[in-house]
Amino acid sequence: MRIVSRCLAAAAVLLVLGTSVASAQKPQTRKGFWIGFGFGWGSYTCTDCDNTSSYTGHIKLGGTLSQKVLLGAEIDGWSKSESGETLTAGDVTFNAYFYPQPAGGLFLNGGVGLSRVEISGGGASAGETGPGFTLGAGYDLRVGTNVSVVPSLQWVYGHPTDGFSQSFYHFSLGVTFH
Repeated sequence: MRIVSRCLAAAAVLLVLGTSVASAQKPQTRKGFWIGFGFGWGSYTCTDCDNTSSYTGHIKLGGTLSQKVLLGAEIDGWSKSESGETLTAGDVTFNAYFYPQPAGGLFLNGGVGLSRVEISGGGASAGETGPGFTLGAGYDLRVGTNVSVVPSLQWVYGHPTDGFSQSFYHFSLGVTFH
């Protein structure tokens, strides 16, 4: 976990430093349809369980309302396999992305939707679904006319069933096509 975290942090720093010139040459314009995906590392916790870390991923798509506001759907997931069992958690949410400065890449996002937890192993699986939400922040590093590299930090929370809640933080590095 420590090695992966350090590698992701180093990659983010290199991207920020390496694309500062490129992003200065590529203006932040937001219009029409957009789609993105990313992978990262996150820490999961739930009612009556210890923190554990593993890989994460996200997929998002939507439309542009203005230079400051994007609306869309996002799927955030976390999964870990250990001792023949796989624990998977995630949210499917309707999200809003807010850019405080239209010409900048910094954004804040939040969304509401559904949360799911599932455990599988030995040929059987069980899961629950309930309400969930996502909060986060990131930065669009424009590397092409319609392409951004996007480091982001998200907090995903869900309440899949009575008496049980889950959450995970994840840092991811993604690509968005505008």
